[in-house]
Amino acid sequence: MQLKSIFTNSFGILISRFTGLGRDVLMASALGASVWSDMFFVAFKLPNLFRRIFAEGAFTQAFMPSFIASKHKGVFATAIFLRFLLFLMAFSLVITFFPEPITKLLAWGWPSEQIAQTAPLIAINFWYLDLIFIVTFLATLLQYKEHFATTAMSTALLNISMITALWLYMKEDPQTVAYALSFAVLIGGGLQILAHVITLHNFKLDRLLVGGWKYRKEKDVEEEKKHFNSLFLPGILGNSTPQISAFIDTILATFLMTGSVSFLFYANRVFQLPLAIIAIATATVLFPAVSKALKNHQEEKAYENLKQAFWLLSFLLGASMIGGIIMAEPIVWLLFERGKFTAVETLQTVDVLRMYMIGLLPFGLAKLFSLFLYASHRHRKAAKIAVYSLITSVSFSLILMHPMGASGLALAGSIGGWVLFIFTVKEVGFDKFLLIVKAKQSLVFLAVMPVFVVMIYFINEWVLTLIR
Repeated sequence: MQLKSIFTNSFGILISRFTGLGRDVLMASALGASVWSDMFFVAFKLPNLFRRIFAEGAFTQAFMPSFIASKHKGVFATAIFLRFLLFLMAFSLVITFFPEPITKLLAWGWPSEQIAQTAPLIAINFWYLDLIFIVTFLATLLQYKEHFATTAMSTALLNISMITALWLYMKEDPQTVAYALSFAVLIGGGLQILAHVITLHNFKLDRLLVGGWKYRKEKDVEEEKKHFNSLFLPGILGNSTPQISAFIDTILATFLMTGSVSFLFYANRVFQLPLAIIAIATATVLFPAVSKALKNHQEEKAYENLKQAFWLLSFLLGASMIGGIIMAEPIVWLLFERGKFTAVETLQTVDVLRMYMIGLLPFGLAKLFSLFLYASHRHRKAAKIAVYSLITSVSFSLILMHPMGASGLALAGSIGGWVLFIFTVKEVGFDKFLLIVKAKQSLVFLAVMPVFVVMIYFINEWVLTLIR
């Protein structure tokens, strides 16, 4: 297992997530959990949804196996890039001129006046989707060269851009702050592209794209494009279950009390930190290696990587899940309770965070096991499993949203995560899963975790006596 690459990628993501938390701390102070924070989060939700689908899943996991197998890599890469970019630019222009219909779709429960105020923010933020696609495409080429640091750290540029906007405008009225943040999102996306272009040049991959453009009419890649298409659409569905579920939860939260969208956002930001720096970082590093191993019929090497990564994730995600559930109140208090973010809003966010953390371990492990489905071109199987998970999540969201509020939506997502994990393991093979679980590491896991629970419980009690 490529521990050096995993830790390098994790460190880069850690920096990006910490700057993201710094951004959210300032945002909570400037906007609290208010009408304007809800409106900005809804506006940022759609491009952020696509960012997670593209950057952390569907595009990379469809493009990478196709790119590895391609006989004319430059021509194939250029053709895919131009097709996506032109489509996204056209889509963004439509949203720019007609933002209100999509705003109504995102915020069914809001009055028409609030939808009209949110629509311009939607139009601005949506262009981030075009920028992040370019970033994702360039990042996938760098992953092929097993370079991960630039992509992992580049999100920090987005966060720094937004932090700068908050620093300059946080004393202004909430509407000005929301608009400043929206334009900062686009500036941050431009900076991410610049960082990737510089790194691409350093790896001399720009020559690949120039050559692909030069010979685009001389090389036939139609079959390769068709193969990519057959993987991409199922890949979107297979990778996007948590994102689509969170997206639907945002819509459902508009029917709940004011601030519910913000409670979900702030809690999810904390939840995403360990998921990103542990699970996503590991999966991102392993995917090119697993794809190449399976293509070369080296299954034993691929499954040995799975075994090592499974226990790494089990210990780290298990500890994070327990710590997040028990210490949710000190975490939210430390990060967000200042300025316009009150103690009442802290307690609401705490309940949501605990429900999210229940799903941390299954979502992380499902991300790991799904690598083998995508690397072996079983995208349709992954999509089918994702549908089961999504139906479960949405069904429980509708059941739990009224008795439990925003925390019920978060719990429904976690239940969907467990369904995703169980069915993914079943498809990869319960026999392989049992061989992993029977390893000696399982005894260590069972011995360490109860001790960790007791330790975290007493630490939490001590911290609560200090902050109350």
